[in-house]
Amino acid sequence: MLYYNTNIMTQINPFLDNAYKFCEINHHRLTDPRRYVLKILSQSKTPMGAYDILEKLGQYLDNPKPPTAYRAIDFWRDHGFLHKIESLNAYVTCCEDHKHQDTHFFVCNDCHAVEELHAHHNETHLPDGFVATKTFTETHGTCGECTK
Repeated sequence: MLYYNTNIMTQINPFLDNAYKFCEINHHRLTDPRRYVLKILSQSKTPMGAYDILEKLGQYLDNPKPPTAYRAIDFWRDHGFLHKIESLNAYVTCCEDHKHQDTHFFVCNDCHAVEELHAHHNETHLPDGFVATKTFTETHGTCGECTK
């Protein structure tokens, strides 16, 4: 079964609300850096590197340092609200419920947009005895908008 969503920008408020509720329900502190990092990434149309996030974080916090940004990024990533696009060393918000396991990213080489596709594990395609917990793959190419 596949789950597909190409535009997180239409879901900004529900996405943030879901993240904030997650913190409340699970008794996690919703610090200002955590709140602002998620807001910054949810408003971005392309993946952002940590130092780009740090620069924008300076619009909300007085002289933030790299560990401040990285701690917030790591928190959201650990809880599945952010993904790291390894080939770009950059981050994007998750377009689906943050509890999925398999993610495939399609990265446009021209506009740098990222689309996210989810497929649940098919146990018959795993080596004998192997139990997968998370899978992330990336495909680079040209998106439909850029090929027009």
